[in-house]
Amino acid sequence: MKDVIIFFENQHPILGAFYATIFTWFMTALGASLVFFIKKLNRMVLDGLLGFTGGVMVAASFWSLLAPGIEMSPGDGFIKVLPASIGFALGALFIFLLDKILPHIHINFKDSEGIKTPWHKTTLLVLAITLHNIPEGLAVGVLFGGVSLGLPEATISGAVILALGIGIQNFPEGIAVSMPMRRLGASRIKSFWYGQLSAIVEPLAAVLGAFAVTFFSPLLSYALSFAAGAMIFVVIEEVIPETQQDKYTDFATMGFILGFIIMMSLDVALG
Repeated sequence: MKDVIIFFENQHPILGAFYATIFTWFMTALGASLVFFIKKLNRMVLDGLLGFTGGVMVAASFWSLLAPGIEMSPGDGFIKVLPASIGFALGALFIFLLDKILPHIHINFKDSEGIKTPWHKTTLLVLAITLHNIPEGLAVGVLFGGVSLGLPEATISGAVILALGIGIQNFPEGIAVSMPMRRLGASRIKSFWYGQLSAIVEPLAAVLGAFAVTFFSPLLSYALSFAAGAMIFVVIEEVIPETQQDKYTDFATMGFILGFIIMMSLDVALG
């Protein structure tokens, strides 16, 4: 782990954010690659993995984003928490608007949202997971960008741990795209291709987030909270409801708890 942190310390923050999210994309592709080896994924396993994803995202939102954002804000009392509150609300609003505009469909292939379109269901599913990945890439980029400002609340180790946590939860996200597509009749190659493609937005969002806070340093506290608000919105509006569609809600809940504990432990112990 020390060697990884040293590597990122020697990189420009924007380049570091790009490299870190290439890893998170790779983990998505790794999950999607299971479509070559497994014919069908049990719904119980899928719900547990999605719950795990939600737990990681919630823990990362607080420990890696909100808490540092609040800590670096000036003032006391309500003044200190104001930037985080504004950023959090704007992040949730941003994903809310994308959710209403961007056509997409849920993993169950029944619930579609956004502007009506004749696009194929597979395309809409990829767009749904892509929507999830925007705040994840943004979160990594913002934290790397904060490192360049020399603030003690933003560290390379913290940014690397966040990328590691997001990479871990991206593994089941890759599965969550490729397996349903295979079940819908797509070939294994096509299912894998679209599964990994859903995470390609993460490096783009990361570079944008790192660039923004590097050149506009007053935005950092707002940007960290913005990413947290966006991630929490995705968890509550998309990830958790999807785990409640079948009879395996207990497995999803335990997956959530496990994901939260792992991400919290990584951030506190190593960050």
